[in-house]
Amino acid sequence: MPDSNRFRTTHRRQFLRELGIGSVAALPFLSGLNSLAAQAPQSPARKRLVIMFSPNGTLPDQFWPDQFEHEKQPGDQLGLQLQSMLTALEPYRDQMLMLKGVDNKVRGDGDGHMRGMSCLLTGRKLNPGNIQGGSDNPAGWASGISIDQEMRNFFQSQDASRTRFGSLEFGVAVPNRADPWTRMCYAGDDKPLAPIDDPAQMFRKLYGGSTDRKSVASVLDHVRDDLRHVSTRLSGEDRALLDRHLEHVRKLEQDIATAQQQSERTHPEPDIDPEIELVNDNTPEISRMQIDLLVNALANDMCRVATLQFMRSVGQARMRWLDVEEGHHSLSHEPDKNATAQSKLKRINEWFASQLATLAKQLAETPEPSLGEGSMLDHTQIVWVNELGKGNSHTLDDIPFLLIGGGAGFKTNRALDFKNVAHNRLWLSIAHGLGHQDLRTFGSERLSEGGALELA
Repeated sequence: MPDSNRFRTTHRRQFLRELGIGSVAALPFLSGLNSLAAQAPQSPARKRLVIMFSPNGTLPDQFWPDQFEHEKQPGDQLGLQLQSMLTALEPYRDQMLMLKGVDNKVRGDGDGHMRGMSCLLTGRKLNPGNIQGGSDNPAGWASGISIDQEMRNFFQSQDASRTRFGSLEFGVAVPNRADPWTRMCYAGDDKPLAPIDDPAQMFRKLYGGSTDRKSVASVLDHVRDDLRHVSTRLSGEDRALLDRHLEHVRKLEQDIATAQQQSERTHPEPDIDPEIELVNDNTPEISRMQIDLLVNALANDMCRVATLQFMRSVGQARMRWLDVEEGHHSLSHEPDKNATAQSKLKRINEWFASQLATLAKQLAETPEPSLGEGSMLDHTQIVWVNELGKGNSHTLDDIPFLLIGGGAGFKTNRALDFKNVAHNRLWLSIAHGLGHQDLRTFGSERLSEGGALELA
């Protein structure tokens, strides 16, 4: 094709990028397909970070494996052995790393849930404030940047890794309120970031509103011949990937439109006291759409960092789709001898594990669109976190950190027990693994002593 024809859609590409709807037109996506490597400059293999949060602690005896790497003897079964609560994650065991003995040692004002949530990704004390928790002194917002935003700024500082949004903050059933129990992401001191928990709102942010999409449809009509011409130069594998990609975005729009119509036919739940908070029974479907959007945004290189926050600390989600009528936080406070409560908590944590498995599955099934080989999961570091180690004790020790993916280059298929190190050092390890080697401390300097944990 003559040069004049090759570049005649430049203005269309710019228009689509400005709207943030590159995946609908597939033009930025096309440039990342391997078949076009000789026709477009190749970017380095991407590194990505995804942090997923679920609240109110875990069940330690159902979460931690029976043996850790340092305890294994000759003849013992090799590799990571998962408890039944984590069965959904079994397909990704070879890419998993479980870390025990990593503690949130941040002290100061605020109750355990407040410090567990707002100090989780920041590693710094809460500022003085007037928000009173269930115990201890009142407090305010976190006093520093969170690790996701630190990595966002790092990626955005370089031409090769700069993206349209830098980071995206997804929520699922996060209540419409702002306090240290609902915020884990911070752009800096006293700068909390609210997650977007409405898939329609996130869709509009990524792909534009209805007026924009009509304009895009018109643009697509004009570039249809371009797409047809390019598709003939793709390998069969890349052509199938392009078709699946376009179909996926169209289905997302249809799903969101259907969900909006359904919600308009039902009476919305009232804004009620958090202690009797009801979570919409459509939460599983909302979660699916948010995960779809998250993976889609990463695949289109709209961001290199994303967070996925389920509910909130002290949240009273009533997970009726699991036949659990009681509030999650209330159940988490029941004593260990309450077998009924333990069974329901196991069901709840199994569901969170299944959502993580869905995220990992989508990344694993999507070929890496940049120069790197393998799947997107091979180049993405997922970290599953919780604000507490155990709900009924409010402990900030043994936070359940579970890592999946190859983004940071860690040695996987194993479980390590660090026996009470500060979680600041884990965030340093992840930053270094993702290329941010100049970061020497994170959050509290005192809690960063010892440097990054050895995970490679």
